[in-house]
Amino acid sequence: MSQSVAVPLWAFVILAALAGWAALVMLLVPGMRWFFRRRIKMVIRQIGGRLAVELPSFKLTRRQVLIDRLFHDHKVQAAAAAHATASNETLGEVWRRVDRYAREIVPAFNAYVYYRIGFAVARAAARALYRVRIGFVDEPGLARIDPKSTIVFVMNHRSNMDYILVAFLAAERATLSFAVGEWARIWPLQQLIRAMGAYFVRRNSGDPLYRTVLSRYVQMASEAGVTQAVFPEGGLTIDGRLRPPKFGLLDYMLKTFDERPDDGRRDLVFIPVGLNYDRVLEDRSQLLKLHPDTPRPGGLRTLGITAGFLLRNGLQAIGGGWHRFGYACVNFGAPLSMRAWALEQGLHFPTMDDATRRGEVGKVAAHLMDAIGGVIPVLPVPLVASILMRDPARALSELELKAAAHARMGELEARGAHLYIPRHDHDYAFGVGLRMLTLRHLVLEEDGLFRPAPDQLPMLAYYAGSIEHLGSSLDAGAR
Repeated sequence: MSQSVAVPLWAFVILAALAGWAALVMLLVPGMRWFFRRRIKMVIRQIGGRLAVELPSFKLTRRQVLIDRLFHDHKVQAAAAAHATASNETLGEVWRRVDRYAREIVPAFNAYVYYRIGFAVARAAARALYRVRIGFVDEPGLARIDPKSTIVFVMNHRSNMDYILVAFLAAERATLSFAVGEWARIWPLQQLIRAMGAYFVRRNSGDPLYRTVLSRYVQMASEAGVTQAVFPEGGLTIDGRLRPPKFGLLDYMLKTFDERPDDGRRDLVFIPVGLNYDRVLEDRSQLLKLHPDTPRPGGLRTLGITAGFLLRNGLQAIGGGWHRFGYACVNFGAPLSMRAWALEQGLHFPTMDDATRRGEVGKVAAHLMDAIGGVIPVLPVPLVASILMRDPARALSELELKAAAHARMGELEARGAHLYIPRHDHDYAFGVGLRMLTLRHLVLEEDGLFRPAPDQLPMLAYYAGSIEHLGSSLDAGAR
């Protein structure tokens, strides 16, 4: 005779949830893992056959293995022991901190996410906002790089679009590993960035233990041949001009770099990259930082400003009156082999004391910043802005502005600067720059004369500043 057993509703819900969880873990998850691993292997085979991209085994190693390798690194363990002694913390507490730092830093590269999702999103976003162009590429220099070298792209930092733009344009040559600031450690952006192979960096961290863990990860990645992308300026430009270099990551890479070619050691090759935009999405927010005492809008106001910007541009797109934000251009300069540099200068970084090494790294950083500045593209908006800022109080006719623009373009071209001339038409390039500045009301037109809007001079100076170093350095050299 069967008997029924009454179960409280709450108990039934718990049992049903546990049964569903068990079914998910035992049946669905293994199948999903098999499916995604199969897709990832397929992507790796495709990019290996179709593109000139060789994924180092370090990037394909499971994240937990890399975390364990970093945690048990002898230098990290020595730093942990020294820190425990100096701080009176227990070794177990210090180890927990090291483990937390390692998990925070180590990425979780996923080839499928990088090439099937990240690349598609980056390409769509870049092309939707800008007319994206590659201006100059030192192809002979790139062709001379030893394929077994570790490549590091060093670039100026004008916008958070830099990550998207360079990753998209370099995707057919390499998978880039960026050092990303703490601003991106929000869900779900954090997970996506890790899957793209980027690693998080605490800017200006004063914790020596953290710096040891970070430096060892950077050195492990460099020694394994992981292609990296670094912004020597350490942050976005505030006034549009190039910032002095902060060479913490460069110092980490060079600290253990051995220039001797025996024993299969990799060369370390820096490729200078120059980026410029006709419009930077963060231009106004960056200019606010020039006046730290000025009250900045709160979170709700910032959200409202952003929403208004998106709504305004969305309505313009629906009405057919929206235009992309001009040109975004990237130039790739001459590679710098650190093996050749060290042999020429008679340097051996691993045996240097800290002060001497930092001095030599500073020289490398200064050289790289000069190389980056030399390949920053001259675009229409910065070109016209630089002309208008020569005498902001003076109104000029379009013909006068055009003549000045032609003279300036000729001067820059003659001195080796890299101009991007849309359609190879100097008149069209000038027209694009002036039209964009007028549409943004940065330049006013009155009775056929053009002059900077008095309240927009900092904005015009911001764009002119992106190529200011070309004029000032070149003019100084001419004198």
